[in-house]
Amino acid sequence: MTTTGATGTATVIIGQRIRPGQDQAFEAWQSNMNREAAKYPGFIAAEVNPPTAVQADWVIVYRFDSIANVQAWLNSATRQQLLHDAQQFFDGPGTQQVIGGGARQSDSLVTVVVTHRVDPAAVDEFLSWQERLKVAESSFPGFRGTELFRPVEGIQEEWTALYRYNTADDLDRWLVSDERKELLAEGEKFNDYQSRTIDNSFGNWFAFDEHGSEAPPPSNFKTSLAVWVGVYPTVVLIALALWSLRLPMWFNLLIGNLLSSLALSYFVMPYFVNPLLKNWLRPPPGISVSKTNVRGFVLILAVMTVLSAFFYIVTRVLLHMP
Repeated sequence: MTTTGATGTATVIIGQRIRPGQDQAFEAWQSNMNREAAKYPGFIAAEVNPPTAVQADWVIVYRFDSIANVQAWLNSATRQQLLHDAQQFFDGPGTQQVIGGGARQSDSLVTVVVTHRVDPAAVDEFLSWQERLKVAESSFPGFRGTELFRPVEGIQEEWTALYRYNTADDLDRWLVSDERKELLAEGEKFNDYQSRTIDNSFGNWFAFDEHGSEAPPPSNFKTSLAVWVGVYPTVVLIALALWSLRLPMWFNLLIGNLLSSLALSYFVMPYFVNPLLKNWLRPPPGISVSKTNVRGFVLILAVMTVLSAFFYIVTRVLLHMP
């Protein structure tokens, strides 16, 4: 579940019930999980709260500097592997709340979010069915992990399941598979559900505002100029890196385009272009759009002039390239 919170930070509250006799082992595992989380960008702190007389769950709180960074951690292969290793400690699914804005994800995954309304009398059967779904989908190419969260009393009545795949094609293979159709038939009594797919590949370049909330994309003209600002330095730097290898042009372009696409998606657009041009791409309320546009054009001209001069000096003066 995602709710609105303080701008500029993101907090994840995870509740997890632990099997009797496993608390000490779980606490050691959780300490390792926190150490791994601290290695990720934007990490601020982690807190671990053991059960109390009024709370049966362990409660873990993570704080990051942005929704983008907290979602990168939640979706990471590191965390998915650690969760897989800890299944022996868990007494059923946990709960999760993300506080601090919309659910922006910087990892280029495709995620399916499915919410189920489950009769309390059928919870055990539902959990068994979900486990069969998990086993089946984990054998499909591109599977990156699944998580199941139980309801949060007073906040969220539905069970929430997340299924993550590398690409839309990987997801489609699972969605149209005979295995899934058979399992859905087995779980027909749980067909009171809603599903949505979140594609976080190239679309996330402009799909979110600076607070991580979903927002309409800028105009095609602004988008084109913004991509130009990102593409130019990316392509030149990669070309310089590959130049000394003397690769054939067709192979040079093949490798260069791949590296450029990865650099643009994971670094250049989210961490350089969008922050630099955010007020121009989406003028803040109460500010003159015309003035914002003029400032944006001037900023782009200044940035591209500086980049052009820098690369001229590097390529012509220092390296004597064509």
